[in-house]
Amino acid sequence: MAKVVIIGAGMGGMACAARLRAKGHVVSVIEQNTTWGGKLGAASFGAHTFDTGPSLLTLPAVYRDLFLKTGKPLEESIEIVDLDRAFRYQFADGTIIEMPGSGIAKCADAIGDALGGQSSQEWRAFMNRAAQIWAATRKPFLENELAGWKSLAALALHMSDLRTIAPGKSLRALAEQYLSDPRLITLVDRYATYTGSDPRQAPAALATIPYIEQNFGAYHVAGGLRSLGAALYERCLQLGVTFTFESDVASIVGESKVQGLTLKTGEFIPADIVVANADAATVYQNLLSPASAKIVKSDTRFLKRNNQSLSGFVMLMALNAKTPNLLHHNVFFPSDYDDEFNSIFGIDKDKMPVPDPTIYVCNPNDSAMAPTDGESWFVLVNAPRHEPNTGVDWSDLKLQNDYQDKILASLARLGFDVSDRIKWKNTMTPADLETQTRAPGGSIYGSSSNGMRSAFMRPTNTTKIEGLFLVGGSTHPGGGLPLVAMSANIVADRIGRAN
Repeated sequence: MAKVVIIGAGMGGMACAARLRAKGHVVSVIEQNTTWGGKLGAASFGAHTFDTGPSLLTLPAVYRDLFLKTGKPLEESIEIVDLDRAFRYQFADGTIIEMPGSGIAKCADAIGDALGGQSSQEWRAFMNRAAQIWAATRKPFLENELAGWKSLAALALHMSDLRTIAPGKSLRALAEQYLSDPRLITLVDRYATYTGSDPRQAPAALATIPYIEQNFGAYHVAGGLRSLGAALYERCLQLGVTFTFESDVASIVGESKVQGLTLKTGEFIPADIVVANADAATVYQNLLSPASAKIVKSDTRFLKRNNQSLSGFVMLMALNAKTPNLLHHNVFFPSDYDDEFNSIFGIDKDKMPVPDPTIYVCNPNDSAMAPTDGESWFVLVNAPRHEPNTGVDWSDLKLQNDYQDKILASLARLGFDVSDRIKWKNTMTPADLETQTRAPGGSIYGSSSNGMRSAFMRPTNTTKIEGLFLVGGSTHPGGGLPLVAMSANIVADRIGRAN
């Protein structure tokens, strides 16, 4: 039995805490914020409730396993809601696809009904390739530890798997191989943003994201996604995990082996094991002693070279009345999607707020989140990171206000003018995200997957410093609710084997 201290009460940190405590370890969690959840935030205004982070649950089996292994079934804590009609995609030419919440065949039929031609058959072929990539990558890359280049090189022993994954091909290139309608290619491009990446640079392996969404289903959690975090927090408490909030970690103590950590108050907390549910770059660059930093110097250099993920500009709006023709998840695509990625990542131009962004509107039909005569809109557009010295300064109030007006004007132009229905609105910028979560620049997913092998080269869960582990969205296997829970399972298993 080990004494484990976890830095950060995000979903990865809490999932790891629950698994380790269920194995008999003494576990405490140190969190700099006033509450748990990390990026899985929430806000409210009267009868209106908003998820401010993830708004979609995929692969619920990951959390079902977590809850079963640590106590009672997940469904005894939350209600997982099927979405019959889940996604409304509106393209620049006015074409609309209304996509069901699950079923590859149903989704292909919906695509065929909207786009005609060979689009349905082509989508089925693309999803078949994505299924093959999922089968080849699930166990070696998502459910187990990675060993950097060695893990990718090991696939060379299985040439059919290597050809299936196509590590030298981008997601955009794979889509173009199977899909002839540019609107479908735009739809596939969007899935790169689920990892904060550019589809022209992200690896073809990200085709597994739409496959997971359509094959295993896309779900809502009654009351909002933060209800899942509340259930996990309660499970941790039931198991005996202790939490300390509003406590900032100054450093991880130890050189080649961790001894504990020091808070900014000066208090020392001894530990046999430290699990950092914090951005990997922050851990390596800010929390290690000079001697420890030398041990991970090569990893730190890699993180500095790697592109950070995109961020987001969020508007929360409490609205009067109901909006016809919207579903739970709504995406409005621009005419020039490439310019969005060029603006965010500074390709052939300076980084800037996207002039004509893709607009995502989450409008949950959930009585616990909105009154019967109103709606609670979560509006998100992809945005460059907060970089006041070299890029975009999202703390600029004029920029924030002007960009809000631009987004509202774009929605009005698209047929959804809500300006006279707004009871309350609030804005969250990349600068706010950086402050609240300590994610550098407000990067949502840590490192992006820009680069053909980058998805396989995220920071490893086991570090070169004995007793120090990384968990959460900035480390392997990546960001998003299912993947951070997978990273927690990997770390808990690794600690379990050693202790």
